[in-house]
Amino acid sequence: MLDMFKNTGLRFLWLSIVVILIDQVTKLAVVDAMQLYQSIPLVPFFNLTYVHNYGAAFSFLSNAGGWQRWFFTAIAVTVSVLIVHWLKQSNKSQVMLPCAFALILGGALGNLIDRLVYGYVVDFLDFYVGNWHWPAFNVADSAICVGAALLVLDAFRNNGVKSDE
Repeated sequence: MLDMFKNTGLRFLWLSIVVILIDQVTKLAVVDAMQLYQSIPLVPFFNLTYVHNYGAAFSFLSNAGGWQRWFFTAIAVTVSVLIVHWLKQSNKSQVMLPCAFALILGGALGNLIDRLVYGYVVDFLDFYVGNWHWPAFNVADSAICVGAALLVLDAFRNNGVKSDE
């Protein structure tokens, strides 16, 4: 069993755990210290702004009446199971691909915890230019985006060829 962790992408599950911990600690800090919709300007292009997201990315389906909570929960569970399977299938020589999967897994599970505990996802990172604000997001969302970028980079770097070493 230990060999499975040492010789596959499962050896990067620690990265998922770190993402989940940082995500949940930052969200708890925001929930404890701020009022809903409170915004704290930090620099000319960034605020901490506490919001609830009942939908998915960019608040997609946020006003759908409640069923979306369980829909997005099912998607997160399904994706998480698939990612663990892919991590198990990756070989020891691969680094970027399993790191990408581990980041996405940590982000998906961080937001899943919110959906199960609160019924919504806690978002608080608010970047803007002038009056244009990027939709607020959180550490889990950031990990998912970085993981997705690493997946794309890995695909280009390896030219779509899977290494079996």
